[in-house]
Amino acid sequence: MWDEAFPSFLIGLREGLEAGLVVSILVATLVRAGQKGRLPQVWTGVAGAVALSLSFGAVLTFTAASLSGRAQEAFGGVLSLIAVGFVTAMVFWMRRSARTLSADLKEKVQASLAMGAGALVLTSFLAVAREGLETSLFLWTNVRTAGESTGPLIGAAVGLVLSAGLCWGLYRRALRMNLTRFFTVTGVGLIVVAAGVLGYGLRDLQESGLVGGGSTYAFDLSGHLDASSWYATLVQGTLNLTVTMTVLQVVGYVAYLSIVMTLFVEGIRGGKAAPAAAATGKAAAGKPAGSTAGAEKAAGGGEAAATGEKPATGEAATGAKAATGEAATGGKAAPARPGRPRWVLSTALVAVPVVVAGVVIAASDGKQDSAATVSVSEQECGKGFAAPKPGQQVFQMHNTGDKVSEVYLVNPGTGAVYGEIEGLAPGTTRALTATIGSGDYAWRCVPTGGNSVTSSAVHVSGGAEVKAVKPVSEDDLKGPLDGYKDYVVQGLATLMTQSQKLQADVHGGDLTAAKADWLTAHLQYASLGAAYGTFADLDKKIDGRADGFADKADDKDFTGFLRLEYGLWHGQSAADLTPVADELAQNVAKLVHDFPGQDFNPGDLPLRAHEILENTLQFELTGDTDMGSGTNLATAQANLAGTQELLTLLKPLLDERDPQVLVRVDAGMKRVGDLLAAARTADGWTPLDKLPADDRRRLNGATGQLLEDLSPIPALLEIRKAA
Repeated sequence: MWDEAFPSFLIGLREGLEAGLVVSILVATLVRAGQKGRLPQVWTGVAGAVALSLSFGAVLTFTAASLSGRAQEAFGGVLSLIAVGFVTAMVFWMRRSARTLSADLKEKVQASLAMGAGALVLTSFLAVAREGLETSLFLWTNVRTAGESTGPLIGAAVGLVLSAGLCWGLYRRALRMNLTRFFTVTGVGLIVVAAGVLGYGLRDLQESGLVGGGSTYAFDLSGHLDASSWYATLVQGTLNLTVTMTVLQVVGYVAYLSIVMTLFVEGIRGGKAAPAAAATGKAAAGKPAGSTAGAEKAAGGGEAAATGEKPATGEAATGAKAATGEAATGGKAAPARPGRPRWVLSTALVAVPVVVAGVVIAASDGKQDSAATVSVSEQECGKGFAAPKPGQQVFQMHNTGDKVSEVYLVNPGTGAVYGEIEGLAPGTTRALTATIGSGDYAWRCVPTGGNSVTSSAVHVSGGAEVKAVKPVSEDDLKGPLDGYKDYVVQGLATLMTQSQKLQADVHGGDLTAAKADWLTAHLQYASLGAAYGTFADLDKKIDGRADGFADKADDKDFTGFLRLEYGLWHGQSAADLTPVADELAQNVAKLVHDFPGQDFNPGDLPLRAHEILENTLQFELTGDTDMGSGTNLATAQANLAGTQELLTLLKPLLDERDPQVLVRVDAGMKRVGDLLAAARTADGWTPLDKLPADDRRRLNGATGQLLEDLSPIPALLEIRKAA
């Protein structure tokens, strides 16, 4: 999580310190002028700026949430580019304006004191709002890039808290720091981070279809590097460089980094001569030597410190003398360079994203009508349905019949499903959200115990192509189901032979042979994972865990492979293990007899494609099922083999619906398989607790990613009555 937090930490620290210095200058100026009673007006303006920044973040979040998938990509991509622009401008502006910041603010405060309370509130509000709005925009972009909010929010919070502490230390004269060096170093870091955000934003625009080249890759290292490894995660979290990047991303990243970094570094070098020249000019004019030295130090951004609240000596937290170029002996500040009006930038920061959001929504397929109420019943299916506009739409589905019903929004020609609601009770209403594109649409109502009814079709034009799910029927799964049942029947016949050999080993007192044969038989059983749902109570008797038994491994009701494993690897005698081996062989024989007559729910096939390895990650890769043999990784490999068998049978159905799913899954299966194979040496399988920590993290990460890749399969192959 810390890798995802770092960019937000950097922006929080940088922007927080900028805002804190501004507030400190305002406070110190009022204190010095004997106007401490006006401080609440400053804090009112600051509070308003904070509230605006939080509201701005909420507007971005909720605007994005209301868009369709493609519109969200476009919205995020455009805002990422805007965030890069603002951060870049902020870095250069602070480098250029730091020396005149204190003088500018003092002039505004003096003018506000003469104009009244409202002017002072507005001055503090505008001074802080720029930093706050920039922080909100960049933080929102970081959250979107990371794909989760916890890390970025923690990073930003830590950065803001640290910046507040630094500002307090500067104000109370308890801390001295070189602000020029600070803003230079953080400026370099933010330019690198902004380059990554630019690349991510360009990818979003490519995925939205607004920019081409989405399939033209500069490199694809996914087959060579583990995207879930710590180093890949670190690079992606801090620099936004991923194992797969398009040509446009790479060109944008390199061009931005080389151009902006060069300008920034050259600007730093070019500015170093100015302080010396200014000091020389003052000395030539007859200024005291001490004044010249102080000017040199101040103009260079030297070490800033605050003096606290004493009117006679107080300066702002930036060390106003340092920031403005005042001489150490009290010389006047250099004339302030006219800066950008704060209200212009603050207004732009709010208005530009809002305008962009409006343009994106208007130009994309994200238009959304007010919710229409559609009837669901055998007699009135689709009543109230008129041709909707393209984009994301919400339909209020009201069951006007007397039966619980399922309802599907379908393409009447192909039967493809765009949205669905299951179990809609009579008299109830539920919302169905669907994205509408060009094509024909109709409602299909399927009441329980009644007849399936399809409404009249409507045609929609002008929208983008929308992906739909081709429905799956029980007949579609009959072929894969029959194939898998044959696989299980053959596997169980092999298992019975193996369990009988294991039984003979124990009866003969050859426990060494029993250990080897135990592993062979157990792996055979583990490869039949997709059939767990039909083995019923026999599964617990054959391969149940000790959890839930009062005496754990010593409980009389604990039976099967794991009970035998415990005894073999904990020194129990052949006599003690004979009844365990006998019961195991009997249960396997019963399973071989019962299985052909058992019901096998075809809907379990796509579910098991995900659940086999989900159980592997939960039990095998945590060591929960290791009773002493240290062969959990071997069991994981057997589970992987069972999953592969199932995927082979489901491949024709998946290729019809989403061919890319198996492309990703096959790559993940190979990655996990290679990691497991590496754990097997000439001496046998490496116990899980002996696996190097990095290898174990890599295996867990690869398995977790594979589960993510497998997760769409149950939804793609769910049996729908719309078929």
